[in-house]
Amino acid sequence: MAAYLLLSMGRMSGQSASYQAMNVVGAAGFIVNGWWHGALPSATLNVIWMLIGAIALARIVRKRRAPSARPAAD
Repeated sequence: MAAYLLLSMGRMSGQSASYQAMNVVGAAGFIVNGWWHGALPSATLNVIWMLIGAIALARIVRKRRAPSARPAAD
């Protein structure tokens, strides 16, 4: 909820690592809660939500670590 609030208020970008990390952590919490209460459809949906966030986070991190564009060799 905090990630969505910050995004809606313009304080965070949907393409930021912190936003995606907050979504992954939030989804993980909902997975545990759904599993604990036997709400397996909800837990399954949150697994998908967590995977989407984790993939987006991995891409952001990989993009940051990639070497900057090198000038073309003549």
